[in-house]
Amino acid sequence: MSLPRVEPPGAAKSAAAASTDSSSAHATPLATPWEGYGFGLLGVLIFSLTLPMTRVVVAEWPPLLVGLGRALVAALPAAVLLAVNCSRLPRREEWPGVLGAALGIVIGWPLLSTLALQSVSASHGAVFNGLLPLSTALFATWRSGEKPTRAFWAWAAVGAVLVTGFGLRQGQGALQAGDLWLLLAVVAGGLGYAEGARAARTLGGGRTICWALVISAPLIAVPVAWMAGDAADMARASGTVTSSKALWAFAWLSFGSMFLGFFAWYRGLAVGGIARVGQVQLLQPFLTVLACALLFGEPVNGETWVFACVVIAVIMGGRRALRGASAQPSPRSQS
Repeated sequence: MSLPRVEPPGAAKSAAAASTDSSSAHATPLATPWEGYGFGLLGVLIFSLTLPMTRVVVAEWPPLLVGLGRALVAALPAAVLLAVNCSRLPRREEWPGVLGAALGIVIGWPLLSTLALQSVSASHGAVFNGLLPLSTALFATWRSGEKPTRAFWAWAAVGAVLVTGFGLRQGQGALQAGDLWLLLAVVAGGLGYAEGARAARTLGGGRTICWALVISAPLIAVPVAWMAGDAADMARASGTVTSSKALWAFAWLSFGSMFLGFFAWYRGLAVGGIARVGQVQLLQPFLTVLACALLFGEPVNGETWVFACVVIAVIMGGRRALRGASAQPSPRSQS
């Protein structure tokens, strides 16, 4: 008959503590930078079709209706998802980020970029989108306490000069009206990305974009309904019918660009660092120009390709400069 094993004093307590620590570590593992880049790239792939799709729709619908209407449509699945998951309300410290996302990427960027595409091509707008990482990094530095290196700012400034030079060259020495709308859109987009990512660190990327869409809906519902009524009256008077191509493009803008893309994008920014992962978006001009040429048959001259490639090279330089910067990945957000 064997004697019962006697544990040393405090062993059981230590084992329980170790088990608890192990369980906690398993429940809240740290995200890796590569996870941030992966989610960021997925978001950029979805966003890369935004300008071409917008260009398709504004050929048939009023630009203000397109810019605000897609946000209102996207608010419907957002509200359903929040209700089905019994999602909590944002906390007091999370509300500024949600409101910033609503102002910047639910209302500001879609509306301003749509106005721009009345007078410039989607491929032209894609090159201006190369300024978005710089805008995002500026807001991240101001509002989130991230501190990119001086080398990063130097690369970002080079990118800004290149994009501005491209706009001046395309406009025969002067910025076009569409360029000014695009620059304002870049500011709004940077604000929305940085503020939304700040809230997403604790609220989660999905809930952040859903709440941003839902709180925006009451503000845009009346003007969208009014514009939709006017557009319907004009269509009946002229006997025109919206093409299936425009309807599919609008569906992509509503459910892809305004909804699903942000689940991945905010997740990537939150876990990988706003300034760091934001640089992935410098791939977007090239992807958008490629989509314009291959999917929509939009003529793209060699100069646009050259500027897009140079902007990507600048982004890679900025990415290297961010190594060692204060933009560490954050822990996974909790429900």
